[in-house]
Amino acid sequence: MAVEVSVTRIAHSCMLISLGEDVFLTDPWFADHSPVYRAGEPRSHTAADLPALTGVLVSHAHRDHSDLDALASAGRRNVPVVGDPSVADRAKTAGLESFHGPRWWASTTLGSTRITAVPARHKVPETTFVLSREDTTVYFAGDSLYIPELDEIPRRFGHLTLALLPTNGLRIRPLFNRKVVMDAEDAARLTAVLDPDVVVPHHYAFSSGPVGDRLLTNKDRDPENYRRAAARLAPRTEVRILPTGLRSVIAPDAAKRGA
Repeated sequence: MAVEVSVTRIAHSCMLISLGEDVFLTDPWFADHSPVYRAGEPRSHTAADLPALTGVLVSHAHRDHSDLDALASAGRRNVPVVGDPSVADRAKTAGLESFHGPRWWASTTLGSTRITAVPARHKVPETTFVLSREDTTVYFAGDSLYIPELDEIPRRFGHLTLALLPTNGLRIRPLFNRKVVMDAEDAARLTAVLDPDVVVPHHYAFSSGPVGDRLLTNKDRDPENYRRAAARLAPRTEVRILPTGLRSVIAPDAAKRGA
């Protein structure tokens, strides 16, 4: 039996994902702590505004994805965190009481949802996640590159209801313009492989500030480029570009798409 899925974009890669009554926060980021790390869009929630959480998923230790101090300051120290093992020290320093760092393809369960760690590649160690409950499956890609290991997801988990994919193709100018996040075309190719009912793009409004954008990073801040690429490469999938704060529901019968 499928359960209702919903997603709310808070900003950047920070989102609320619900599978039935289980609610997960992804890659928390509640304040711009550096002139070269800016969300580039309004945040819809503070850490104190969040609903009761079943768990927090943290893909990697960059500050725009692992603002765990904000959770601790908001009285969320007892919420379980599932993250890349490299995040363990940050969770401990923040005073969070429960951290799980499963190896790739290993799983843990929070509430009624199984969370499986999935391979990823970024500038630093990263893990992405598949959330499974009954006949409902969601993939959260953090800000990984598109790597061949991600083609394993449909073979291991079957049909996906929802995928959340980064699209800005972030490149680091001082590293010879090295790409460290999948771009719109990469995300569209991955969408064709995953064949989910719905994709919500993220990680596109991010800015390094006026100087940093010129000297440090190069990126695509328009999610419509992904929508166009997905329409060409993965026309079966619905793309939903969500403004911050909008809760979007994927009904349990979404899988009837192909009926």
